[in-house]
Amino acid sequence: MKTLNQTSRRDFMKIAATAGGGLFLGFNWSNSNALPVVVDAKDIAAGLIKFNSYLSIGTDNSITIISPNPEIGQGIKTAFPMVVAEELDADWKLVKTVQGNLDTTIFERQVTGGSGAVPHSWERLRKAGATARYLLVEAAATTWKVPIAECSTENSKVIHKTSGKSLSYGQLADAASKLKAPTEITLKNEKNFKLIGQSIRNVDNKNIATGKPLFGLDFYREGMLFALIQRPKAFGLKLKSVNSDAAKAMPGIVDVVTFDNSVAVVGKSTWQVKKAKDLLKIEYEKIADLESSADHNRIFSQLMDGGEATVRRKDGDVEAAFKNAAKVIKAEYQCPFLPHSPLEPMNFFAHVREDGVELVGPTQTPDRARTEVAKITGIAPEKITVEITRQGGGFGRRLAADFVIEAAHVSKLMKAPVKVIWTREDDMAGGIYRPAVRYRFEAALDKSGTLIGYKLRGVGMNSGNSTREDNFPSGSVDNLLIDSVEHKSPITTGPWRAPITNFLAYAEQSFIDEVAEAAGKDPIEFRLELLEKAKKAPAGEVKYDIDRMIAVIKLAAEKSNWGKKKDVYQGFSVYFSHRSYVAQVGEVKMEKGKPVLKNVIAAVDCGIVINKSGSLQQVRGGVVDGIGHATYGNMTFKDGAPDQTNFNGFRLIRMSEIPEVDVHFVDNGISPTGLGEPALPPAGGAAANAFYKATKQRLRNQPFINEEAFKGIS
Repeated sequence: MKTLNQTSRRDFMKIAATAGGGLFLGFNWSNSNALPVVVDAKDIAAGLIKFNSYLSIGTDNSITIISPNPEIGQGIKTAFPMVVAEELDADWKLVKTVQGNLDTTIFERQVTGGSGAVPHSWERLRKAGATARYLLVEAAATTWKVPIAECSTENSKVIHKTSGKSLSYGQLADAASKLKAPTEITLKNEKNFKLIGQSIRNVDNKNIATGKPLFGLDFYREGMLFALIQRPKAFGLKLKSVNSDAAKAMPGIVDVVTFDNSVAVVGKSTWQVKKAKDLLKIEYEKIADLESSADHNRIFSQLMDGGEATVRRKDGDVEAAFKNAAKVIKAEYQCPFLPHSPLEPMNFFAHVREDGVELVGPTQTPDRARTEVAKITGIAPEKITVEITRQGGGFGRRLAADFVIEAAHVSKLMKAPVKVIWTREDDMAGGIYRPAVRYRFEAALDKSGTLIGYKLRGVGMNSGNSTREDNFPSGSVDNLLIDSVEHKSPITTGPWRAPITNFLAYAEQSFIDEVAEAAGKDPIEFRLELLEKAKKAPAGEVKYDIDRMIAVIKLAAEKSNWGKKKDVYQGFSVYFSHRSYVAQVGEVKMEKGKPVLKNVIAAVDCGIVINKSGSLQQVRGGVVDGIGHATYGNMTFKDGAPDQTNFNGFRLIRMSEIPEVDVHFVDNGISPTGLGEPALPPAGGAAANAFYKATKQRLRNQPFINEEAFKGIS
């Protein structure tokens, strides 16, 4: 049987089983206070030891760790071993990572989402590396009969400078494996970091560049069948009847099966299945309103004025503040539904047997995949395995398990291993979208230009709470009301990179600029005044770090030379999300009479930067993603069906439109916080505010390209 793309925790077990010796440590992801312990390689191979993860140092000097979190391009597979290698003083060239499969008995947070992997694992990984280093030093000191304090480490070697002796980690691994792990361990002072903070190439770069089978679409199992699925072409329709005779008669087609609200064409190749799928004759019946974009605009207006709102936060006497205000500013902002558009469309492999299920593919939530498959198959979760492949993008789309469920359904019906593949049209037209939202902001100023009242109402389509009621400027305004209204739509929605804040930050930061202008104040100084107010006399609870936000604001102002450049129009934005703080300055220049976004200066506080290369990519990617979708991204609907089904209709930012992104990190020495998402939310606001400076026209809706003020620019 030929299988491509199987690297997993089992590979680590093989290392343990075949190792002639070496040091193996077990450490816990689920308990950051638990110290690693030395374990026997034979016990690991036999499955007798159940630690969350393992760190091995072989007699050949190789260093291997298991990484449990799915890799979707955020660089976790590189960052994790870097943390271990730093505390271990390892030669980076000798370190490698093995992707862990789903195992909820030993892994605590086997999820990629919310920018939380590094914050969760930072201390655990450091302890593993530091413990291994201590054991190796103790083994060397014992061998040389010298005090441990006289030994140092560097590039996978223990060194005794007085005698000039040195031993490699591989030479010491056996001896270290016979020692007991210390009950207390001292971690490095971050000032002594040598690897962390450097630019390190992604560990999969070579394999990606040379076309190695890493991704879900690469996975192949000899004898498996391929399936494409026809889902309802509009949200609000239900399957009524299917005529599949013509499809079944096509070459290579094994069968056509139905389940739930879907029709699956199953065959021996993707191309044969795709051609046959085009011949299906399907009738649908209506089960819900077939909503169009015009309906959404009407619903937004109705609910904004008359919907039953849920109060999310209320401080002070808002009504009195607005009644007594010297000036009131109002504005509304709206964004459309958006697809996730990962480069790799949805796909998954499933083999449902009577005694268990094997699942392989790209998922951000492997446990959810297993749980959902257990429900539809009736097979106990412990008999279902999930192997995680590298993923060609996710942005929240692969947090869902619908494509995994489909693969399991088809495999169960066919009694065979099946790989379900979505086309680009499937991915865009049948997907789970960013919710469409409209916001109404109101601000009350007194005679001195002080913000004394603030209101925000969010109306969302399947968005849940469309606000973040405890984010800035909450805590800085004495009289504040934030509420939300929800519309239940048949259009499926879900998390989209930096959920809710991806649009809320743009709307809020654009509005704050409007308020600052009405107050006659510089936009940055206006925000700093609000933060100082929150610091000295907070209104209610403050749930963000004021000093961290002030630091990124000042750094962005400094690095952009705020307000001092000639022929450059600058716009400012700052936001807190996923435990991190990002301030951005967009810079627009007039070219041939048109405003063009040329630069974005970003100041980022994500705590200690592990891999500078990966971190720069995350920030720059987030900025480009935020600006690109704010400017061009638009999905509209007609009678429940999306108008855009591929990239010829869904506009993405082009290479020539991408601004230069200059990134600066705050060096405050705190433990790492999130970075996969925080750079996206403030990007649209920085661009829109800069555009206003150049044109004196506000952009209150996304995509910008549809705004009258933006016509003729693209």
